[in-house]
Amino acid sequence: MVKDGQLAVGNIMKVTLSCDHRVVDGASGAAFLQTLKALLEDPMRMLI
Repeated sequence: MVKDGQLAVGNIMKVTLSCDHRVVDGASGAAFLQTLKALLEDPMRMLI
């Protein structure tokens, strides 16, 4: 992966969400995934 313009060893996790668009709006699902990503990248935010 690239970090600060340099190649570095890192971990990457792929997360997908499958939802029924008759029940859940796609924008709501995308917002949920963005929040989940932010919390996984900085888990201390879950304690505050």
